[in-house]
Amino acid sequence: MFATRLIARRPPQGLARAYTTQVKGCAELLAKRPDDVVITFAKRTALGRARKGQLKDVPVDELLQALFKATFEKTKLNPALLEDICVGTCHPPSPLYVSRAAAIAAGIPVEVPISTVNRLCSSGLQSIVTISNAVRTKQIELGMAVGVENMTLNPRPTPEITPAVDLHAQAHDCVQPMGWTSEMVARAYNVSRQKQDEYALISHTRAAKSVKSGIFSEEIIPIEVRGAVISVDDTVRPGVTLESLAGLKPAFLEDGASTAGNSSGIGDGAALCILTSRARAEKEGWEVLGKYVSSAFVGVEPRYMGIGPVAAIPKVLAKTGLQKEDVDVWEINEAFASQFAYCVEHLQVPIEKINPK
Repeated sequence: MFATRLIARRPPQGLARAYTTQVKGCAELLAKRPDDVVITFAKRTALGRARKGQLKDVPVDELLQALFKATFEKTKLNPALLEDICVGTCHPPSPLYVSRAAAIAAGIPVEVPISTVNRLCSSGLQSIVTISNAVRTKQIELGMAVGVENMTLNPRPTPEITPAVDLHAQAHDCVQPMGWTSEMVARAYNVSRQKQDEYALISHTRAAKSVKSGIFSEEIIPIEVRGAVISVDDTVRPGVTLESLAGLKPAFLEDGASTAGNSSGIGDGAALCILTSRARAEKEGWEVLGKYVSSAFVGVEPRYMGIGPVAAIPKVLAKTGLQKEDVDVWEINEAFASQFAYCVEHLQVPIEKINPK
């Protein structure tokens, strides 16, 4: 039922362009060099369900403060050693002000600078790229990348564009809700409701299994907020079946196929990682968890927003000299089952390798 196959419809114009290889494959990527950018710590808070969950009343500054404090307590890192912090976030008002205030309140010295970035869904990843590039170019030796969002208190606003701009069809599509783009992907690439529910079931089942087996607890750092310790996600729904998914009504269009069960949940939470050079990590005796290698940025038709991975993945593979078969584990965003199904099947990557946990 879930065998990978290539969807017959051609991808949007521009996705199939050739990219020039810049790095020479696995051997070079796995080599350990003093100037490698490495991750020495990476944790996230437990996630809270928007409007109903454990973090619904916790603003992003309070959430950041709790995460910073828990991180320094866990790592014993002197925060004065940090040379830069970058926070990825989408919707909070005055994001830089509240991020800096949270950092100072958590004990980070005022001499440590901070910035915020917004690349919408990939804002947290953008913060990692920003800090990694600073380490790589030797602007800094030690930095922290953060992602934070409270979708309860700071939901997606309704973007406003002028009538003159809105007359442009692609500009009009650019500000439509993500649920609408999910429906456009499903219609353009013939992703049926049944297929969406089948992929959603895989996701729900794997998440429930990871909670039960303790896999998620390994990546969560407990935080204390208002006297309570938060350490377990309240966003995962156990017991989801194909039948229960099939019984849900469309969430965005009356005749649509995207539902609350095969679309991403809205949540509250934060995550961070600490990056430095391998030479600095070895000097300080810090554990190296991973090596940052490369990234790729692409754009696609706004109405097909979720299919970005089908353009970004070939680009980053070409930059690193890798083949798809060289990669053991893939993590691809599952914002909506429609776009996830298209990405999986267009890329022809075995589902067993994608988001296995």
